[in-house]
Amino acid sequence: MHNLNNNGTLPMKILSKAVVYSRMIKFSHTIFALPFALSAIVLVQREKPLDFTTVFWIIVAMVGARSAAMGFNRIADAALDAKNPRTALREIPRGVISKGEAGFFTAASALIFIAASAMLSPLCFYLSFPVLGCLFAYSYMKRATWLAHLFLGFTIGLAPMGVWVAVTGGISGMIAVLSLALMTYIAGFDILYACQDLEFDRSMGLHSIPARFGAEKAMRVSTVLHAISVLCLAGLYWLFPLSPVYLLFVGVITVLFFVEHRLVNPHDLSRIDMAFFHVNSLISILVLAAVFSGSALRGVL
Repeated sequence: MHNLNNNGTLPMKILSKAVVYSRMIKFSHTIFALPFALSAIVLVQREKPLDFTTVFWIIVAMVGARSAAMGFNRIADAALDAKNPRTALREIPRGVISKGEAGFFTAASALIFIAASAMLSPLCFYLSFPVLGCLFAYSYMKRATWLAHLFLGFTIGLAPMGVWVAVTGGISGMIAVLSLALMTYIAGFDILYACQDLEFDRSMGLHSIPARFGAEKAMRVSTVLHAISVLCLAGLYWLFPLSPVYLLFVGVITVLFFVEHRLVNPHDLSRIDMAFFHVNSLISILVLAAVFSGSALRGVL
């Protein structure tokens, strides 16, 4: 009976550990970039029809790359996270996950990304290594430059371009516009989020746009970046051509960006989680809905 009880708790222990790891890497935040990659899948089908296997490996590669990047970031920032009241309760500072465990998870995720890339094409396999290098390098950017937000946006913004390369074997200026939309979208809200750590970053000698220029100017930069994101999204209507329904979605996305910047101001950051998690999640989902409906209804509406 004792053995049965032990065996019965094993699945629960595994599930519990999986939940802890997913919290460590903020797995739920995958929703910010994944819809853009899925949008690229919708658009690339005009160049080359896709099968389920290709889509599967693209998604596996994305999840593996993001998990590896976040795991590496948590290891690199563990000492800083322990000193920052906002991040002191993260899994490594609390001792819920050891650095060794996080390292194993990161290595496994990186191998999954590399393997998935190899399943897509030899070119993707070779490119997976510099992509991982960029993803890992971000963890040290705040130690070197206040442009770290743009570097983060650049690395995540590679996702749509990566989808295009995986399917067609080449690059496209048209899909680069979607990558730029993702880059400026990510960088813009990362700047807003970094306003919470303005004083901590300054005290630790870390670099960020809020720490360098102050919260008010940082939010202006964020506004400009999000305006560029909207313009890029609007540009896709003509580049690929899409149904006018697409522009209706872009209009709603524009309103949501406006709402996000109204929720957060230099003197009141209390609603930043609402802007970061809820509004941004909705924006990402609407991007995919816009591209899917704009493509499906092309020539109909």
